Amino acid sequence: MFIAPYVPSPLPVVREMLKLAELKPGEVFYDLGAGDGRTVIMAAKDFGARAIGVELREDLVKRALNSVYELGLQNKVTIVNEDMFKVDISQADVVFLYLTTSANEKIKPKLESELKLGVRVVSHDYEIVGWKPVKVENFCENPKLGYPSHTLYLYKKV
Repeated sequence: MFIAPYVPSPLPVVREMLKLAELKPGEVFYDLGAGDGRTVIMAAKDFGARAIGVELREDLVKRALNSVYELGLQNKVTIVNEDMFKVDISQADVVFLYLTTSANEKIKPKLESELKLGVRVVSHDYEIVGWKPVKVENFCENPKLGYPSHTLYLYKKV
C-alpha cells in the first residue's frame, strides 16, 4: 500500500536529521519508506549505525541495493522490499520518516506499539499529530538564498 509519494530528502537535510536524532555508532536505524537508500547509507557510512531501509517499490529497492553494494556496505545496511506496516521495528533506536501528515497518522499506532522507550523518531517536514516533539528545527539548505527550508521534528518515545 503506497501511503506517500517518493520524494527524496536532500542529503544536507538527511545529515541534519541524523545529527538531530543523535545517531550513534552501533545503534539500529530504520528508514520507513527508504526510497533510493540515501538515508540508510549515510546512517551506516557516516554515523556507524546498523541501518535498515524499508521500501515497497521494487525499482527503488534495486536502486538502493546497487548503491549499498557499490559502497561495500552490505554488512551494515539491509534493504527490505516490504510494506512498512508488516516489518518488525522493535529493535530500532532511531526511526526516520519522510512521509506525509496523514501517512504519519497511519503509522503512529505501529510506532506506539512496537518501539521501546527512549527510541528517537525524526520526521522531515511532517509532524506526528498528537505527539509532542522534543525539538523542532527549521533547517535551511541554502542560507545564502534563504531556501529551500525544511522543518525537522524530533520525538522520543516515553
